[in-house]
Formats: sequence, structure tokens, C-alpha cells
Amino acid sequence: MRPGPDRAEELLGEPVKFEDLGAWTTAQRTGWETLTPAQQWLLNNVLGLEPASETEQQPARRTQADRWATHLAAARQFHTREGHLRVPRIHVEEMADEGGEVTAVRLGGWLDNTRRRAHRLPTARRAELDALDMRW
Repeated sequence: MRPGPDRAEELLGEPVKFEDLGAWTTAQRTGWETLTPAQQWLLNNVLGLEPASETEQQPARRTQADRWATHLAAARQFHTREGHLRVPRIHVEEMADEGGEVTAVRLGGWLDNTRRRAHRLPTARRAELDALDMRW
């Protein structure tokens, strides 16, 4: 096996002793700034890995509040169009963002899961869904 950052794509999905080396390599390169100087030195000098470039960095993870806002917007869109919130579990709502890019939101599953966890929902979130005539 030859070392180097270009090898990461080749290794994706290639398990060695139950470890996906491609995923591990990508994680090391994208999380470079969280590594100690000794770890960085070892990765660079022994394996030939370098920090991921700006274009290779993975997008920041969405927060729970962001995910809630996206799903709530999808529920509002569905309610406006259909007049109710009786969504089949397998329903996927397509949402267009400001840039015109379409995102598929698994609204049916989210509403079903939200119903099951209703007892743990904050009052404000429950009120937002009640305003859409949520079927609990």
C-alpha cells in the first residue's frame, strides 16, 4: 500500500481488520487541527498524509435546531398545500432553499417519530405543531 492523501479515495470502503481505512484516513485529514503535534507528525512523516484542503473539508454538521426548523418548514409547506397534517410515514417533502436547490425532507417519518416522543417535546415545539393541527 502506498501512502499519501490521494490513497484515501481508493481505501474508502476497504475494511482492514474491521476498520474502514478510507474513512479513518479522511477523518484524520479533515480533523487535522484537533490532532496533537505528535499525531500530525506521525501521519505526515510515516503515512504521508496532509491536512485536507478547503475543498475537501466536510460541511459542518447541522444542529438539532436547524434540523427542527427544516422539518417544521416542510410540515408548514405540506399543511399549506394539503390543508391537513395527516402525512403518510413514507412521504418525502421536497423543499427549495433560497438558492433554488431542492432538498428532500422525510417528513412522514419525522412526524411519526415526533408523535412517539411527544412527551419529551418542549412546550414551544409542541405549540408550533399544534398550530398546524398536528394529530397526536
